[in-house]
Amino acid sequence: MAGILIIAEHLNGQVAKITKEIIGAANAIKDDLGGKLSIAVLSEAGSGIAGQVNLAGVDEIVSIDTGSSHFDASTYEQAIISLGEVLQPSLILIGHTANGISCAAAMAARLGAGFASDIICLRVGSDGVVATRSAHAGKVNLDLVFPGKGVVVMTCRGATFAAPEEGGTATMSGHVVAGTDTSIGTEHIAYIDPPAAEIDISKSEIILSIGRGIQNPDNIPRFAIIAEKLGVTLGCSRPFADSGHLPKAHQVGQSGTVAANCKLYIAVGISGAVQHLYGMKHVDTIIAVNNDPSAPIFGFSNYGSTVDALELAGALEGKLGIG
Repeated sequence: MAGILIIAEHLNGQVAKITKEIIGAANAIKDDLGGKLSIAVLSEAGSGIAGQVNLAGVDEIVSIDTGSSHFDASTYEQAIISLGEVLQPSLILIGHTANGISCAAAMAARLGAGFASDIICLRVGSDGVVATRSAHAGKVNLDLVFPGKGVVVMTCRGATFAAPEEGGTATMSGHVVAGTDTSIGTEHIAYIDPPAAEIDISKSEIILSIGRGIQNPDNIPRFAIIAEKLGVTLGCSRPFADSGHLPKAHQVGQSGTVAANCKLYIAVGISGAVQHLYGMKHVDTIIAVNNDPSAPIFGFSNYGSTVDALELAGALEGKLGIG
């Protein structure tokens, strides 16, 4: 077995950003691992997705006509198992997303493969591919190896690897999945877009994010005005989004949005749960404000203060002429 197979993700006719990032990760280890870099595109015929993943370093793009542009875990699992028998890759990669999580572990189990999730770094060692992931609530990073495994399946974290910018010269081919299981009793009805929002956390360079440490949802408008005056984006932790006090578009974290392009992240009243850290701990400069000196967020921040969140709000309002 040799080579890398990436499973493309897409929505509404557009390839997902994380798929392009995984191509970048694969390019970095391709020569050391050996073999071709192949992309599997599962969609209805003529979707145009294949052309979008023809990027530098990709050797082959294999289209599989599933008769639908929508993701189905069982369909993806069966198709990749079938394609894998032909390509014989030593490494299968997909995004650490709702889709990737839904099918990757099952693929690994059926293949008898090694498996690792939420990968943040890839390299090739003397015994094969080495994957790095966070553990113990992000306090440490672990290197994982897979002795005796001819193939390894991994899900990769978004906003972690650099996507190639240049186009590629990949060959295009198709694959037909034989023996399709028609007994699966599921049907995709519709995809419902989230409510439109005026902000995009993934594109924001400076984010002022608030959590339960601001004591009361009634204090949210104070921080919203401060963020507006500073010309930065207002973010939040999950409780404020789940309770409806702020639109979901403001939520930073694993079940919200990754602050992919953020350069400065200011966390006010946020303890630093692992789900929130997923969305922001990669940021170059993090400022944490929390009156609990043992809050996990301080373990990931460049600068920190235990000043009360509302005291900080009052000081900023004074400096900005608010009130």
